[in-house]
Amino acid sequence: MANGLTLGISTIGDLLLQNKISMISDGSSLNDINLVIPEYQRPYKWSAKNANQLLDDIEESKNANKEVYRVGTLILHHDEHDNYNIVDGQQRTITFSLLLSALKQGPISFISQKLSSNSFNLHNVMNNYRAFGRRIDKLFDEKDIKDLTDYIINHCELIIVITNDLSEAFQFFDSQNARGKSLYPHDLLKAYHLREMKDIEVSEIEHVVKMWEELNQKHLSVLFNEYLYRLKEWIKGNKAGELTEHNIELFKGVNSRDNHPYAQYYKGAFSYAYELNHSHVPFVTGIQDVSPFQLNAPIIAGKPFFEYTKHYFDILADIQNNDKYEGYFINDNEIVKTLDLRKYKNGVGNRITRLMFDTAILLYVDRFCPSIPSRTDLEYLDQFVVFTFVWAYSMRAQYRNVGWQVAQNYVMGEVSKEGIVNGFNIYKVISESDSPSVLLSRLADMVVPLENSKIKANMENYNEDVDGVYQNYLHYFEVHKFWEGR
Repeated sequence: MANGLTLGISTIGDLLLQNKISMISDGSSLNDINLVIPEYQRPYKWSAKNANQLLDDIEESKNANKEVYRVGTLILHHDEHDNYNIVDGQQRTITFSLLLSALKQGPISFISQKLSSNSFNLHNVMNNYRAFGRRIDKLFDEKDIKDLTDYIINHCELIIVITNDLSEAFQFFDSQNARGKSLYPHDLLKAYHLREMKDIEVSEIEHVVKMWEELNQKHLSVLFNEYLYRLKEWIKGNKAGELTEHNIELFKGVNSRDNHPYAQYYKGAFSYAYELNHSHVPFVTGIQDVSPFQLNAPIIAGKPFFEYTKHYFDILADIQNNDKYEGYFINDNEIVKTLDLRKYKNGVGNRITRLMFDTAILLYVDRFCPSIPSRTDLEYLDQFVVFTFVWAYSMRAQYRNVGWQVAQNYVMGEVSKEGIVNGFNIYKVISESDSPSVLLSRLADMVVPLENSKIKANMENYNEDVDGVYQNYLHYFEVHKFWEGR
């Protein structure tokens, strides 16, 4: 097949039973295709409910005497090994294979691929196959089964899109999935940075896509919307609204075509860190890996964006799990034990306050924490955790109700007229400090104890402890002299 983009149409029977695409754009058929689910694809997630709904739709179309039932689009990447890798449409294609197998059609070479090497979800595969079998046995006589089989094989069709360019295939995938709905900002960023990888080896593209798809997509959305976006705005002294398609420029970064001095500087710094970390220098000299990323620096477009995402996804997961902060074990920290109480995880105000705490920790770790900490590094982090905790939860203590408007004003330091204390932009303070000692000295001057008159939070039984864990953050404030107490 010639290079470029090819459109086609195929019946389900031709595609899965004959291994061919019925007709492509030049009017010919495409024979002996090797349909493959690549390693970067997501697992097979269709449930029995999804599978039965597909069969319902097929029956409805057949009973309405529709000549053709278009079942969707299949986007394929034709690689140098003559494989036709499914980029989009795998869920439906696998389900049709299971349905044909339940109807005793085959063999189907596509479905005989090794499950372990193609990320099929074995439970869903077997469950859906059995669901089809039960339904066929109970609801159809021999003639009904023959008619249904004929309709699926000869009248159910897929629109086929074939390209030799993997990044182009993913662009089609994103545009196809965007029809009728808005893509999430992180999906748009994925498409943008894949386009910036057009001169990269296919194997590298497959690697970064696999890495991306293995991340929990809901958590990925939260990472960009709630953490990285807000941090980038707060560091610059701006209020952070919502990440949308209109402000994702923050995450597009500098590309290979940018030759301005500032772009060359950041690209040079990234290249230096990358080359150093992949050389023998760290091993020979004993120096630590050099981080190629900083939250307040521009992103390098293309492959580095995906590595950047994975880097901060992992750090944030460590922070939220409280197992470690990039090698800094704090699961015995008394503050974290208090914040992990269920009552401080529920409610909008508590979630916003915890997010403010976590984002400050994320920025500190990014700026000041080497991958292998010294005793001094750990002591600095412990002190910073205290100041950040008091800063964030001073807001919670001084308001009965906390929403994003309150939080934004507090972060921007626009609350002094209300008599609120400790409202200042801690993120800007962190990013403008050149060392942990300078930062801690500044915070010691800026974070002040609360007076009784400032407290609006519920103080009932505030001084209870259970197994050595403060049951109320105000008790910690009192014991450590950040509040005078009742």
